[in-house]
Amino acid sequence: MQNAKVDRNLLVWLVATFFLATVSLAEAQQAKKVARIGYLGNEKSTASEEAFLQGLREREWIEGQNIVVERRYWENRAERLAALADELVRLKVDIIVTSTGTAALAAKKATSTIAIVMTGSGDAVTQGLVASLARPGGNVTGLTNISPDVAGKRLELLKEAFPRVSRVAVLRCPPGTPVSDSEWSDSEAAARVLKVHLQSLVISGPEKIDGALRAATRERVDALFVFDCSRIPTKTVELATKTGLPAIYSTTRFANAGGLMVYGPSTTDSARRAATYVDKILKGAKPADLPVEQPTKFELVINLKAAKQIGLTIPPNVLAQADKVIK
Repeated sequence: MQNAKVDRNLLVWLVATFFLATVSLAEAQQAKKVARIGYLGNEKSTASEEAFLQGLREREWIEGQNIVVERRYWENRAERLAALADELVRLKVDIIVTSTGTAALAAKKATSTIAIVMTGSGDAVTQGLVASLARPGGNVTGLTNISPDVAGKRLELLKEAFPRVSRVAVLRCPPGTPVSDSEWSDSEAAARVLKVHLQSLVISGPEKIDGALRAATRERVDALFVFDCSRIPTKTVELATKTGLPAIYSTTRFANAGGLMVYGPSTTDSARRAATYVDKILKGAKPADLPVEQPTKFELVINLKAAKQIGLTIPPNVLAQADKVIK
């Protein structure tokens, strides 16, 4: 009888040990699960990409520990986007993060099930990325670059810095591109108030930049206004500088390339905020239920080095408005 009791106790101990070992193994496997994030960007190692990774670290998502980041760059070659997006889908990433609306469109065409987080886009509704900003309704969410009157503010800053400007060449994407159309409409409204004539120079691809700038100088324009357009690469800054004309750009990637003046949404702030979306989705939230956010932080960057190179002086009252001055 005593031996039977011992056997029963041993059996209970073995069952309990097996159960605890199984639970511990399952918990360990769950703890070791690594999230896979696809990052679809234009250029390598940008400040925006680092801001996004910093935002993840702030939420305890550490690359090499509990997340893997699969990076793919299209390097100003928009025709590569579809293939790169397909590649990320084949890798079965948990989320695809895109640096532009164009990249988000490519990702959406590649998958309707993997969550897509935009760090910046044009008019996401018009582009067909989301049903509405408040309720995206699909697998795409994130942040947009669209904000009322920003293009008008850029033109005002250009006129304030260089009061004699009366003719401005506008480098923009082809009509029909939502962000280009929105910027153009806002700029036209501001131009009427400021009594400035705008000349539209449509850029269908990077190879068209040089010809467009030569056309601008032939037309004797006083300044350049470069829209936020994926077809316009940062090498435009170098070509624009050769014209000797003052220029204002829409995104901070042009400031990093030596652009004279840049005013627009802070791309690093938007990228950092995108990490919040990734965190929520990895914890179970659905993109369809996460409202798309508009920019809340804007930056004016002035490059005095560029101004000196083309023999221009930025007035003190404009310099005083700058968030960053490059000397």
